[in-house]
Amino acid sequence: MSRVCELTGKGPMSGNTVSHANNKSRRRFLPNLNEVTMISDVLGQSFKLRVSAAALRSVDHRGGLDAYLAKAKDEELSTNAQKIKKDIAKAQVAAAAAA
Repeated sequence: MSRVCELTGKGPMSGNTVSHANNKSRRRFLPNLNEVTMISDVLGQSFKLRVSAAALRSVDHRGGLDAYLAKAKDEELSTNAQKIKKDIAKAQVAAAAAA
């Protein structure tokens, strides 16, 4: 499993650990990933995603998984998240046609 957020595409960064004596050695900064179950209101289904803490706050701020995925760019999303986004869009079109 790669250390990449499924919603934002945020991954590991590299940098230096700097000691008190100003010695530098390379290190990796890993994203704060959490395995989260998110519920889609349109589909009425839950999905397990590996998401960063920052993405969790963004999803909450935008008003849920459906609203977040509607605005998200496809390049940032994982293939699993892209499939969920497509299913939500289809369900919204079907609901609009029925109403």
